[in-house]
Amino acid sequence: MRIYLQTPPAADNHPRYCHLFLQEDLIEGWTLVKESGRQGSSGRVSRLHFSDHDQALAALIAARDTQIKRGYRVVFIKGEQAPA
Repeated sequence: MRIYLQTPPAADNHPRYCHLFLQEDLIEGWTLVKESGRQGSSGRVSRLHFSDHDQALAALIAARDTQIKRGYRVVFIKGEQAPA
């Protein structure tokens, strides 16, 4: 699953982005990868490991909801079941 969020562009600043996605790892777990920063520059990346897919998906949805509360808008969602 992959979710890309972005802030509305301002007259004097580039918009900010947040890219959230799940990645299956080699030790039968899942990693939530969060990348964020200003559009056009390299972003900051963090990774959180989870033992199962349901926990990782719940964390991804919680991260998405947090970003929406901060003023980000969902630009696209790609994955097996797009969360509501």
